[in-house]
Amino acid sequence: MSDLTALVARLRAAFAAGRTRPSSWRRAQLTALRTLLDTHRDDLAEALRLDLGRSRPEALAVEADFVIREIDLLLDLLDDWTAPRPVPVSGCPAGSTAAVHATPLGVVLVVAPWNYPVQLALLPLAGALAAGNAAVVKPSELAPESSRLLARLLPRYLDPEAVAVVEGGPEAAAGLLAQRFDHVFYTGGPGVGRIVMRAAAEHLTPVTLELGGKSPVFVDRDVPLAHTARRLVRAKFANAGQACVAPDYVLTDPVTARALEPELVRALHRLYGPDPATAPGYGRIVNTRHFDRLVGLLGSGRTVVGGVHDRATRYLAPTVLAEVPPDAPVMREEVFGPVLPVTEVAGLDEAVAFIDARERPLAVYAFTGNEETRRRLVAGTTSGAVVFGQPSVQVMAPELPFGGVGASGIGAYRGRHSLAVFSHLKPVLDVPLRSGPPR
Repeated sequence: MSDLTALVARLRAAFAAGRTRPSSWRRAQLTALRTLLDTHRDDLAEALRLDLGRSRPEALAVEADFVIREIDLLLDLLDDWTAPRPVPVSGCPAGSTAAVHATPLGVVLVVAPWNYPVQLALLPLAGALAAGNAAVVKPSELAPESSRLLARLLPRYLDPEAVAVVEGGPEAAAGLLAQRFDHVFYTGGPGVGRIVMRAAAEHLTPVTLELGGKSPVFVDRDVPLAHTARRLVRAKFANAGQACVAPDYVLTDPVTARALEPELVRALHRLYGPDPATAPGYGRIVNTRHFDRLVGLLGSGRTVVGGVHDRATRYLAPTVLAEVPPDAPVMREEVFGPVLPVTEVAGLDEAVAFIDARERPLAVYAFTGNEETRRRLVAGTTSGAVVFGQPSVQVMAPELPFGGVGASGIGAYRGRHSLAVFSHLKPVLDVPLRSGPPR
């Protein structure tokens, strides 16, 4: 604990000395982070293969290159986004002028998850650095190779007086959360999210919680089912379903559900071949605890495809379950794995009621060509986002805020929104020395 206290104090001293505030420092850190990702592509791909069984093309696309695109956007627009913004004011003495200044918060903590261990550590870190903060990064111990790699590389590329990496499990996380930070950014599950929020409350520290949740997919009866199945399968089973934005379950009417089943089977065979265990792009479950939990969900409905599993290799085949009751075990918790339940509803009204009766999801997905259905899903449900036509693609647009609501999270980030998360918008008002009372 004393080591962590000293570490945070050292970073705070660097921030107090103004080390992180200049635009030149921010740009240098972002550029160095980009160089790290570009230079160590092989190391990153190998670490992600060992941690998650991820193929090299996928590892680079969704981890290294994903963060590089974000850094390029930040570098391109940093000056515009951080410049003081003039604001006209009323109710002040004549001649008064005002501007809003985006000022860095101080020392921030980024706690990353295991499912995208590089991307979800470095995306928020890039935002924190762009905003001019010092930062501590806590990688996930459940992705040990990625954690060790980040701990080795980040101090080599980034300013060690202002950026630090702390490895370890729950004890290390608890030690960090006992420190006073100026913001805590956590990505993970709601259980630990509550722990983070309680700890932050001791210091009145603001938090951003990216928590995921059970994101539904409504499939309308008017859509081309082969096309729908291909997009649904690709979104659901990437990273073996271990993604917060993955579709969690399907809601559709009984006739459409039966017609969708063979299309899902064909889409899976097209993507992964007849034996996904040999497909280079299909990952593995992160550990045996999560594997056992997922296998325990397989009895929640009729198996349409998949269900094959091997505990020794933590392989669980892409699985579709049909005729899943609303109260089945697979419907009670976020799946976070390669199991897709299909639950039947009479139509849109029942689907909207079903979604709204449960915790707020990170996203509501829908395949529909009906404008009234679209309007009802946007206006009649509450979620972090609504996406039509292709699940999970909202993460590809850094111009959009990414975050949940209620049980799926607090706050949002990406692009300009990351600057807002890690900055205080400070109003600066200038009243002329010789002016009358407010009019």
